[in-house]
Amino acid sequence: MTPAALSFDLLGSLELPASPLILSVPHAGRDYPLALRAALRVPIEALIVLEDRHVDDLAHAARATETMLVQRPARAWIDLNRAESDRDPKIDEGVSPATRPIDSAKLRSGLGLIPRRAGRAGDMLRRRLSNEEVVARIRADHRPYHQALSAALTAARARFGIAILVDLHSMPPPGHADIVFGDRFGRTAATRFVHRLEAVAEAAGLRHALNTPYSGGHILERHAEPARGVHAIQIEWGRHLYLDATMTAPGAGLGRTAGTLRAMLDALADEACALGGLPIAAE
Repeated sequence: MTPAALSFDLLGSLELPASPLILSVPHAGRDYPLALRAALRVPIEALIVLEDRHVDDLAHAARATETMLVQRPARAWIDLNRAESDRDPKIDEGVSPATRPIDSAKLRSGLGLIPRRAGRAGDMLRRRLSNEEVVARIRADHRPYHQALSAALTAARARFGIAILVDLHSMPPPGHADIVFGDRFGRTAATRFVHRLEAVAEAAGLRHALNTPYSGGHILERHAEPARGVHAIQIEWGRHLYLDATMTAPGAGLGRTAGTLRAMLDALADEACALGGLPIAAE
């Protein structure tokens, strides 16, 4: 597949990463394909609730030399943080209740591989999707993203002796925390990495939580292999930190929050260098 055909933006190299950190931004896409628009029973504005709104702008502002993937199609088109098997029989003709795997809580709530619901707007599609339509999205959007992530992590692990996937998301203005770190309850990353992130958050005056209410999803589960030196952490940023008062566009806090994210990435790279035993590339 040529770069022009990819449905995500690739910054940096897959084959020769400049850092052991690989950044992933799977839910910030704001492209709504015509086929999705034609199938909607709700205004397209209702789908914004599914976006990790402008967290890609935050990632771009903080990134230095890290390889980074940023999905362009909106999450309403296909959710990269769900497994290919998380198909919802209520809208997907290619799967039946008799053959699908055990429902996850996300799938039951309408947030499967192809989202069925858009927050308070409810069911968002006027018709069910054919198996061919869903498979086409998997082949064009879901698999290439995960294949690229896997290639980047493998290359980083080979070059630095360790790789860390940082999966960036955002959340509505929270009640108990400004930022939530997720490591699937200790399964996807060494504790030392989370501790470094928590220290940066505290230095920035941010309230932080671990795995509650967001512990990470399919991206972490699929790509993390801590025993082989591939770690993965999800970071959920409160949108109040970097959006304006309307929660729809980047605000005055973007620069400050990007600086905090940059400090977190530097801390992770420093820890990776100590644990991996190989120097971090300077280019």
